[in-house]
Amino acid sequence: MRILHLLHQYLPDYVGGTELYTQAIAQGLAKRGHQVGIFYRRSAQGVGVSARTEGAVRVWAAWDGVVTPQRRFWATFRRESSLNSAFERVLDEMRPDLIHLQHLMGLPVRLLSAIRQRDIPFVVTLHDYWWVCANAQLLTNYSHEICEGPQVYINCARCALARAGHSQIWLLWPPLMILLAGRNLLLRRILYKAELLIVPSNFVRDWYLLHGAPANRITVLPHGIELPVKRSRREVSGVQPVQFAYIGGLSWQKGVHVVVEAFRGMQGNAELWIAGDEVANPGYVRQLQADPVPNIHFLGRLTHAQVWDKLAQVDVLLVPSLWYETFSLIVREAFALGVPVIAAAHGALAEAVTDGVDGLLVPPGDVLAWRTAIQRIIRKPGLLTHLKNGITIPLSMERHIDNLEKVYNC
Repeated sequence: MRILHLLHQYLPDYVGGTELYTQAIAQGLAKRGHQVGIFYRRSAQGVGVSARTEGAVRVWAAWDGVVTPQRRFWATFRRESSLNSAFERVLDEMRPDLIHLQHLMGLPVRLLSAIRQRDIPFVVTLHDYWWVCANAQLLTNYSHEICEGPQVYINCARCALARAGHSQIWLLWPPLMILLAGRNLLLRRILYKAELLIVPSNFVRDWYLLHGAPANRITVLPHGIELPVKRSRREVSGVQPVQFAYIGGLSWQKGVHVVVEAFRGMQGNAELWIAGDEVANPGYVRQLQADPVPNIHFLGRLTHAQVWDKLAQVDVLLVPSLWYETFSLIVREAFALGVPVIAAAHGALAEAVTDGVDGLLVPPGDVLAWRTAIQRIIRKPGLLTHLKNGITIPLSMERHIDNLEKVYNC
C-alpha cells in the first residue's frame, strides 16, 4: 500500500511528539513492505522542495518562506501557491492509496482540494485541540487558565489578541470572532470528509465529540512505544535519596514550576532531576532556576537514548501538566521501565495513570497536594514497591502498527 503522511513540520527542523510518532510509524510501516512517504513544510531555511530517503521512507520537505506565528495562523486560509504546487507534484509522483493527515497547522486547507480531486481517501489523527482551538492546547493567552473551548468565540478573540500583544483592543473582538468561527467551520468540513478520525485517548474522543466531531468516524487508537529489552527494578532502601524526575518541555503549561515549588523546603531524602530544552523558553527556565535548591538538578535537553537511561535511574516520574495532555508518551516509557508516575489528575493523564495502582493522581497546579504526594513516596518505601508491582507493560509500537493497518484496511 502507498501511504503518504502529511504534517506541518518534521525532523530535524523540529523535534516533538507528533514528529517522532510520524517517523516511528512511517519506518514501521515501511518495514512491513508498504511504500511510505512524508510531506511537510520546512521551518528551517531551504529552497523549494527537497527530497531525501530515511531508510525506506521517502521524505519531501517544502520551503516557502519563514513561518512566523502570524503566518502559521493565516496559512489555513491562504492559497500558498508554491506549497500547493509542490504537494500536487508529490501526489502525482507517489500516487498514494491513502493520505494520513498528522497535522495541518501552518498548512493551507487547499491541500485537501488536491487530495479530493484525485479521489484519494484520507484519515486524520487528532494529536491536540488545534482543529477547534487555534492555540492548540486549550490554554488562554490572557489569563493562563484552562479553556473548555469556544464560547461564542469571544474567548477565542481575546486569546488571539493577547497572543499578538493587543489584549486591550476590544473593538477587534467582533471581526476576530467571525474570522475564528469561519476557521473552525472550514476545518470541521475537513473532519467530516475524512474516512476516519484517530484519537490517542478516550478524553480526546469525548472532547471532540462535544465540539461537533462526527461520532460515526472517530476511533480511539492509543499510541505505542518501542519497548526496551530490560526493565528497571530499582529498589528504595530508605537510606539513599528517592530519585524523582521530570522529563519534557520546559514551559508554563507543563507545570514544571509546580514540582519545583513542591520541592522547596520539603522534608525528606529526595532528589529531583529536570530534563528538557532550556533554550526554547529562557525566561521560564530562569524562573525555575532562580533561588536554587540543592536537591534539584537541571540536565538540559536529552537525546531519546539518554531519556531511557535517565528513566532507568529514577524511582518516580512526575508529570504535572497544567494543560489537558492528549496522551503522554513519557508516561508509557516510564511504565515500560517499571517506573511509577505521579501525574496531574486531568485530561488523558487521568486515564493513563490509575491512582494507587501504578502511580498517584494529584490536582493540577496544587503545590501543597504535590508536596504531600511526593512525601508519601519518600516516607513509605512500601508504597513505591506497591506501585511498581501494579504497572502493566504498555502497548508496543508493533501492536500499534497492527492496529493502524486495520484502520488502513490493509
